[in-house]
Amino acid sequence: MTTLINHSLLLSPNLKCYFFTSFCIKSPTYPNILQRHRPLILKCSNNPEERENNISSSINLKDALSGMVDKQVEELLNKEENRVLLDGLEKASQRVEMAKKELAEIERQELEAKQMKGYINHLESKAFEIAECQQEISEARALVEEAKSSLSLNSDAFENGYALIGNRSEEIDKNEERWESIRAASISALVGTLAGLPISLTQATTNFELILPLAINFISCALFGVTFRYTIRRDLDNFQLKTGTSAAFGFVKGLATMAGGLPLEPTAGSLWSHTYDGAVYVSENLLVFLFAAIGLDFCFKIRLLSPFPIKLSAPKD
Repeated sequence: MTTLINHSLLLSPNLKCYFFTSFCIKSPTYPNILQRHRPLILKCSNNPEERENNISSSINLKDALSGMVDKQVEELLNKEENRVLLDGLEKASQRVEMAKKELAEIERQELEAKQMKGYINHLESKAFEIAECQQEISEARALVEEAKSSLSLNSDAFENGYALIGNRSEEIDKNEERWESIRAASISALVGTLAGLPISLTQATTNFELILPLAINFISCALFGVTFRYTIRRDLDNFQLKTGTSAAFGFVKGLATMAGGLPLEPTAGSLWSHTYDGAVYVSENLLVFLFAAIGLDFCFKIRLLSPFPIKLSAPKD
């Protein structure tokens, strides 16, 4: 719908303006139906009263125009043809709103799909890490099983060794072991007697007095040799065991020699004398048995003597 306004202006020398205006309203649907021409006359003057009257008349004109336009619009809207168009426009606007909502829903679903894809990628990385950890755990379990099997084999061999040692008494050649013990006693007695000979020479004044200490050293060192062989067995590198055996024999024989002397009296001199004599006797005998132990160890190392037991029989299948 369009509104056409035609106007003309005439100016007069006394500053009075006359507006002759005509307007018409045309409808695009029915152009020939709504056409009205009404003349509009406005006057301008320098008189304030006339100006106010002109302004009020222009305002009334505007109101009249708006009322006429609203009325014409209502008439147009109330017509059936225009109502169909308005319904189509409303439905089109509804479809546009629904399309906007669907677009927003699609965007939301795309965002959720992106988030889900990121979460799936995160889960896949975690699954890969878990698979690596499980592989490491399986390898560690394989190593543990291998260690257990080796330990079981070692324990079986250890138990078999102990069982073999427990049955030694039945498997050892007793006659050969006795002969080897006699050889060890002879070597120990010879070395110990020679080591104690200088000490016996300092204490004896005659040859007859020399016989008894030499005989005692010989017998003691012979017993020491047999004991040393059965004590050390095949643990030839055990220094504490070898020196402990020698020290035990030296202390026992030295204290026994001291006990065979003068009785102890409740005086400081007697106590000091027994202490001094005991230290001397223990040192002398300890020296003798240490030399005997060194001789036996040397014979074991050069295989002149065999440690106890001589050999072990092979285990039966």
